[in-house]
Amino acid sequence: MRTEISRTYSIEAAHRLPNVPEGHKCFRLHGHSFRITLRLGGEVDPTTGWIMDFAELDSAFEPLFARLDHHYLNEVEGLENPTSEVLASWVMTRLRPRCGRLTSVTVAETCDSESTVYAE
Repeated sequence: MRTEISRTYSIEAAHRLPNVPEGHKCFRLHGHSFRITLRLGGEVDPTTGWIMDFAELDSAFEPLFARLDHHYLNEVEGLENPTSEVLASWVMTRLRPRCGRLTSVTVAETCDSESTVYAE
């Protein structure tokens, strides 16, 4: 039976989108309360009863959280154009080697705008 777990983290961060027209509101410096949802899928281990210990996932995500929370995202290597799509891909690329069962990363920058990237 295929099963999926998810864990959502919140970060506060500032950014601007340098590749939009100068008059676009996102060209200006602004901030968001980003929600980053990590989804892991696979078979449930018959001994532990879970896909992955949430504490283990927290430990794997902690270095990324520390690099993003309360930072100016444009100054983070690889996030020079920090759209939600780019941020989701950035998290996936860095976290998947530590969490091989990571199936998707969703980044929501507002309550009704989000982007999801899927593992290939």
